[in-house]
Amino acid sequence: MSKDMPSVHPPEGLPVYRLLTGPDDSSFCRRVSEALALGYRLHGSPAATFDGERVIVAQAVLWPGARGGGDALE
Repeated sequence: MSKDMPSVHPPEGLPVYRLLTGPDDSSFCRRVSEALALGYRLHGSPAATFDGERVIVAQAVLWPGARGGGDALE
C-alpha cells in the first residue's frame, strides 16, 4: 500500500472514530497532530468549554473511508 493511501483499517487496533479531549494546551495539539499523521482526518469542528479552571477542548477524528454521516467522506 502506498504511503499516500492509508490502510483500510486504523493502525495498532485503534478505532475508526476517536474523540480526543483534554485541556487546551500543546499536549492536546500534539495528540491531534499525531492522529492526523497516522492518517485520521478531522471530523466536524472542534468544541470547547470552560470547567471553572481551564478551557477543555474536543476534536473528533475519523479514519478515511469509514462509513459515517455528514462531512466524514468529503
